[in-house]
Amino acid sequence: MPAKGSASILTKLRALMKNNNFVSEPLQAYIIPTGDAHQSEYVADCDQRRSFITGFTGSAGTAVVTDTKAALWTDGRYYLQAEKQLDSSWILMKDGLPETPTMAKWLNKVLPIGSQVGCDPTLMSVETWKPLSKDLRSEGHCLVPVTSNLVDLVWEDRPSPPCCNLIILPPQYTGKTWQEKVATVQSKMAEKKACAFIVTALDEIAWLLNLRGADIIYNPVFFAYVVVTSNAVHLFIEEKKLASAVTRHLQSNGTNQKGEVSNVTTHGYQEIWDFVASLVKSEERKLWVSEKSSYAIVNLIPKERRIMAPSPVAKLKCVKNSAEIEGMKLAQVKDAVAMCEFLLWLEKEVPKGTVTEVLAAAKAEEFRRAQSDFVSLSFDTISSIGPNGAIIHYKPKSESDCPVTTDQIYLCDSGAQYKHGTTDTTRTIHLGTPSKHEQECFTRVLKGHISLCTAVFPNGVKGHMLDTLARTALWDVGLDYPHGTGHGVGAFLNVHEGPCGISSRVSLSDIALEEGMILSDEPGYYEDGNFGIRIENCVLVVKAETKHNFRNRGFLTFEPITLVPIQTKMIDPSLLTEKEISWLNNYHANIRNIVGQELQAQGKMDVFSWLLHSTEPLG
Repeated sequence: MPAKGSASILTKLRALMKNNNFVSEPLQAYIIPTGDAHQSEYVADCDQRRSFITGFTGSAGTAVVTDTKAALWTDGRYYLQAEKQLDSSWILMKDGLPETPTMAKWLNKVLPIGSQVGCDPTLMSVETWKPLSKDLRSEGHCLVPVTSNLVDLVWEDRPSPPCCNLIILPPQYTGKTWQEKVATVQSKMAEKKACAFIVTALDEIAWLLNLRGADIIYNPVFFAYVVVTSNAVHLFIEEKKLASAVTRHLQSNGTNQKGEVSNVTTHGYQEIWDFVASLVKSEERKLWVSEKSSYAIVNLIPKERRIMAPSPVAKLKCVKNSAEIEGMKLAQVKDAVAMCEFLLWLEKEVPKGTVTEVLAAAKAEEFRRAQSDFVSLSFDTISSIGPNGAIIHYKPKSESDCPVTTDQIYLCDSGAQYKHGTTDTTRTIHLGTPSKHEQECFTRVLKGHISLCTAVFPNGVKGHMLDTLARTALWDVGLDYPHGTGHGVGAFLNVHEGPCGISSRVSLSDIALEEGMILSDEPGYYEDGNFGIRIENCVLVVKAETKHNFRNRGFLTFEPITLVPIQTKMIDPSLLTEKEISWLNNYHANIRNIVGQELQAQGKMDVFSWLLHSTEPLG
């Protein structure tokens, strides 16, 4: 799917940038974002436009093509990968480094005054479009919407849009009916005096309607839009996805808080544009839309008729109810069984010299597939040995497959989608004898992991305020890592879920951490050309018992719900405090109890024996 040498494709694209059949006036630059029309982080094959045009397959990045230059911006997770995948036509812009200009600054420098910069308005959120437009305008340029996607016009073998069957989730998984969820959204609309709320994010739609799909690999979502009004729900979706069971599921058997029936009326997927335009004409009240929605959607609504505010569904979705929390914990137990089987298999097979990165990834998936209610992986397994571990989002491929050996560090970041919930776990191990340096680096990562996991903090704290805790032990000796420390995790939804997170970057969209949220705790350290280390657990935000309660704010902490042993061979105990050793021993004792019972119930006694050995207390 990625371009094999992009020079000829860039030539065709540049010709279209001057073709009056597709642009109202010639463009001096064209922007190709990563996302789709719903601003998804991961996209379907048919929406891999940036990957097609650049050859770079990472999940984050923006490409810009001018008359004479082509540049790609991506973050620290992908520097090494982009260097390997981009050809000589492209300039790599390492986003986040002080010397790297922003896209706007670069364009303002290289473009002649009065340039037209084009972009498909469905592929860029309004929160990105507005500041970019302002920055370009300050230097005499103009950001213009281009309704015909120019990449699609040069992409001759572009895959067809997916059309996968939908899964109906009953309340035993969701904790609430879709009618109850819609009623909550309608009450929030009433508070803002909005006549409608437009839902564009795919995971929000799936959560709201208690449906799951498979239109995007590893993400159980489906292409759709939803418009919620005070007495109805409008779903815009391809009709062939609506099996009779789904149609019955969407028939109302409840009422909203005003006693009005909430019906789901279905429309064609592309009818969203005319529907929103007609709402603007027929309604006097304002329409609520998130700034994370596309510029194309938001631009349908006159400025004076918009309520620009964060989506209420995003906040509701990331605070899990008791049924969702129970399901997420159950998924973690299933996943831990599979991971323990996998780690034991590695210990047995790697010394034989037959294991490669690709084979290891396939074996990890095989063990997961054997668990009940397995649906799919939750992302491409990162199975990396030695130097490949320093490529933070490394994906093993047959053409570059490396043997897993006993003389290098092996890093595996993997997860799965179960009907109960979503998992994301990283373990770093050595199947021989780690060096003192490797042990020190691993132990400092572990110290950061424990420091964050055991933090006690008041209600109202945002994730960026905790990020330093995970880095301090590394900073003490001049080390660090170039990625965020934690992301929200969906409940049988996207493995990366906003709007909560833990990062050194301050984001206006971040919200305070709350009881019931589930995030990852994943500090790391990466030595280019040598190894990568990361330790990742999913953690649940829970109430903390404290001696005092300052101004009755209430305090929170984290409970680890991932239940996979941390390899003690990699630890230098002399670097750990008594508190840290106690945490590790208690964590392993909890794994013995919970996962041990499940292993015995599944008759996996050899794995149970391995678990007992792997969770022996650290002295």
